This record gives sequence, structure tokens and C-alpha cells, in this order.
Amino acid sequence: MREFVVEADGGSRGNPGPAGYGAAVSDAATGETLAEAAEFIGVATNNVAEYRGLLAGLRAAHALDPEARVAVRMDSKLVVEQMSGRWKIKHPDMKPLATEARAVFPPGRVTYEWIPREQNKHADRLANEAMDAGARGETWTPRALTVVEPEGPPGDARAGAAAARAALAQGRPAPASEPVESADAAQSDARAARTVASVTTSSPGWSAAPDLGAPATFVLLRHGETPLTPQKRFSGSGGSDPALSEVGREQARLVAGVLARRGTVQAVVASPLARTRETAGIVAARLGLDVRVDDGLRETDFGAWEGLTFGEARERHPDDLNAWLGDPEARPTGGGESFAETAERIEEARARLVAEYAGRTVLLVTHVTPIKTLLRLALGAPPESLFRMELSAASLSAVAYYADGNASVRLFNDTSHLRP
Repeated sequence: MREFVVEADGGSRGNPGPAGYGAAVSDAATGETLAEAAEFIGVATNNVAEYRGLLAGLRAAHALDPEARVAVRMDSKLVVEQMSGRWKIKHPDMKPLATEARAVFPPGRVTYEWIPREQNKHADRLANEAMDAGARGETWTPRALTVVEPEGPPGDARAGAAAARAALAQGRPAPASEPVESADAAQSDARAARTVASVTTSSPGWSAAPDLGAPATFVLLRHGETPLTPQKRFSGSGGSDPALSEVGREQARLVAGVLARRGTVQAVVASPLARTRETAGIVAARLGLDVRVDDGLRETDFGAWEGLTFGEARERHPDDLNAWLGDPEARPTGGGESFAETAERIEEARARLVAEYAGRTVLLVTHVTPIKTLLRLALGAPPESLFRMELSAASLSAVAYYADGNASVRLFNDTSHLRP
């Protein structure tokens, strides 16, 4: 697990008066500065500005790695003691900011330490830069960060992250990563799964952009195994609607355990089909949450192919199957649902759920095609990419959706929780 240090500060020239904050995120092991944020916030008190700096620093750390541990260091005794739970928060302007700050990372993953002012010079400088910029009627712009890019093999996550950070700090597009093979070979007879991701920035200095707030994060869980899963049979919304097998129920219990330990899921939404509702029920019971059903998350209707293996469908309906593989508008034999129709339904569900769960983390328990479609749309990938993704039963993926309409794929086909 990565460990970050967040240094934050805020100031007000008048208290209340023209105010601003600054925050810096660094790697706890190397001391390397990974992100900076600062903003002129208008007229506010010194304490409110300090809380705004804390919130910006935590959000910047979360954007780098939502699974990280964070050590916050501030020269504000008030903020440190209040966020540590030793002092009560009485001021009405600070209560909602403290609540937002506590929600960025799960409880227990953030620690607070008071440091003397001379040890908080980085954040203090940023806050003063923001206030100076505000006095000039300008927006604070960060300096280019010097980032050391570690060497690594193609697809190495740490090297790729460093390259992205360096590009973002210099206001240029990050290089596309090398294709990364899926690590899970549970379905080795499927087409090889290769994905290419790229990071772009529209303006120099990502932290100079308006604060978009915490994203709506979809944790995407494919349901556990059913009796049809090991046989690799078409199992959509138009078939027999099988329940989980005992293996599938155990997979759901294992997922529930890892999600409970992470403690980030705030709501659970499931497809209406039996296997997803059962999976969601097992997980939600462990998390102490209710399950909401959304029809938009149901699997594609595979028409006359329901219950058939891929080979059986090819043998019985070769022309229809070939058309389906080559055209997203083509429907399965017997009037099923095309991939284009599925995508339209998923896009509508996505828009609705993103608006409803803005700033929150929600578990969507659904199926292969809906999850692949959400990932494809987030990456801007073509429809044929659906055939180039491997998605195992009870696997976890994740996508974050920001207020400006951008999306970030954070996890794909993770099955580590299923291994002994």
C-alpha cells in the first residue's frame, strides 16, 4: 500500500479577509512531491482556509491512489486536534468542511500530526502564492514539478504513473502506456485481452483547474458463478435466470470480506436478475447496506442463444453469429438485444447513477456486458473492444466520474480476493 504525506496550510489577510490555501502531496518513502494545489477563496477566516487546504490535499492524494495511507502534517493545532477527534468542532463554517475531509478516505487510513510553522513552508508558500494571485485578479498556476520516472517493464504501473504525473505537471499529454496483458487466465480460450490507456490534460497544471470535488466512483462487481458459468454458456436477461452455485456464493462472501475491510462503499445497486441480486445481498449484508435494484444494469438479451455455448451458437446460427461479432447493431438470433442497444441503456443508467451518487462510492453488481460497456465508454474505446476484455466471475473493476464529464478507469478484472 502506498503512503503519502499531505502538508496543508491556509491563510487570511485580515481574519476574515482575502484568503487562500495551499497543499502538497509527497511520497512518504522518497519525499518526492507528487502534487500541489492552491486557490484564492475570497473573504474567509484563517481556520476555514486551513480546512480548505486540508480538503484539497486529501483529494489530491486520493486522485493519485484511493487505496493509499495518508499522514497529514499541519501547523494548525486547531485542525489537527479537531480532525483527530480530541476537540469538538463548533464553528458552523468548519463543520461541513471537516465532514467532507473525513469522507475522502476511509476511517483509519489518515493520521494527523502537528508540526511547527517552519516545517510547513511548502504549503505556506503555496497559500501565499494563491493569495497573491487573487490580489492580482489572477488564478494560481503551479510550477512544473520535477518528477523522477522509475524504469520499468512495459505496462509497469509505477513507471506509467510517474510518466503521467510528469506530463500533467508540464501541461502536456502523457504518453500512452504499453498494452498490458490481463493477469487472470481463468478463461484462457477467450480472445487475448489487451488494453491501452492514455492520460490527457486540457490545460497546464491540473491543480489550477476549478476544484471538481470528489468523483462518483463505481465499483463494478460481476456476479459470482452460476451453474452455467463454468460451461461458458450464453446467460443473459432472456434466459433461465439461474441463481448462484455454491461456488458463486463463496465468491460473493470473499468479495464481501475485502470490501468490508476497505470500507469505502456507501451504497449497493444491482441488476434485477437473480444471480446479481443474490451476490449483492451477500455483500450488502456484510457492509450493513440495503440493495437497490436498477433495471438498466441487466445483462444483454441473447435471444435464441440463451443457454448455448459459443460453439453451439456458431454451429446452429453461423451467419447471425458472424454478423453479431462484426456489427454492434446486429442482434442475436431470435430478436435479442444488440450491443448498440445495450450501450444506450447502460449510458442512460450511468448518467442517472452518476448524478445521484456524485461524490460517493457505489457498488454496482451487474454482468459481463454492462461492466465491459462502462469500461469501454470510460476509455473511449470502439465497440469491438468488448471482445478484447477478459472479465472473470466475482471480479472487481472501478471507474471514477468527475463533475466535468471526464472518467478515469481505476481498476480492471481484479480477482486477487478469490485466491488463497
